[in-house]
Amino acid sequence: MVVPIEEYANTTVPSMRQHLERVELAEQLGFKAVWVRDVPMHVPTFGDAGQTYDPFTYLGYLAGRTKDIALGVASIALPLRHPLHVAKSAATLDQLTEGRIILGVASGDRYEEYPAMGKDYASRGTAFREAFKYIRQAPNDFPKMENNPYGELNGTGDILPKPYGHKIPLLITGHSQQTTEWVAANGDGWMYYPRNLYMQEHNIIEWRALMPKVQKYDKPFMQPLYVDLQRDDDFKPVGIHLGIRTGMHYLVEYLSQLQAIGVNHVAINLRFNTNKIEDTLESLANKLLSQFHTA
Repeated sequence: MVVPIEEYANTTVPSMRQHLERVELAEQLGFKAVWVRDVPMHVPTFGDAGQTYDPFTYLGYLAGRTKDIALGVASIALPLRHPLHVAKSAATLDQLTEGRIILGVASGDRYEEYPAMGKDYASRGTAFREAFKYIRQAPNDFPKMENNPYGELNGTGDILPKPYGHKIPLLITGHSQQTTEWVAANGDGWMYYPRNLYMQEHNIIEWRALMPKVQKYDKPFMQPLYVDLQRDDDFKPVGIHLGIRTGMHYLVEYLSQLQAIGVNHVAINLRFNTNKIEDTLESLANKLLSQFHTA
């Protein structure tokens, strides 16, 4: 589930009412993950302020109120933050949750945030790549890195804490101004935008064809999906912004098609949902999750 788990179709800023109760309910019902977004500034023309809270602070709060559900960021705009702070915040959360953190990373796409922070929008692709390299070094003991614009790591100081496992999973959003080959070689997974089935299958085939060239194992592919779930299970699908208005029967069919083309994880966003949120969560849990349950 994408946080906030609420309907706010007619405004860019959610109310955040019952946000904690709904995250706790999502965990109780068996959802695998909740995802928050990194939106440093509310830019009305962009159309969505996300959950409004700082992602790391907010995930720290959710970490203390949940036990099993994965906590993800989709996604940190790396060029707008120093990578040492990102690495330390993510590893802190990872330790406190015993490995429940998934860190989505991106180059950022809201132009207005860049001049506000004194950053160059045009060079965000290079900045993203250098920040990514820096964060990859952080799990090493007394990491070393020269000629990085964010600062040199000379091995005289360490970055603590370390991740709960051997590293924080880094999922790259879109292309983040990089080539598909770079994404395949460096990311631990790929977050991509909703596309029609033909286009999405083409993206996944192209990306997965690169896997044998960079390692011996596969990597997950995930996407978000806006859903307006109707009470009538037989309601025929209608397209909405980045998603569908539909009954349960077609939603199960559509997610089965996504699974068949290689999508491993779908983050459902209920921003445009017209039904009561709690009823929708219950319906998704009772009629949908069991269709795709894995241990």
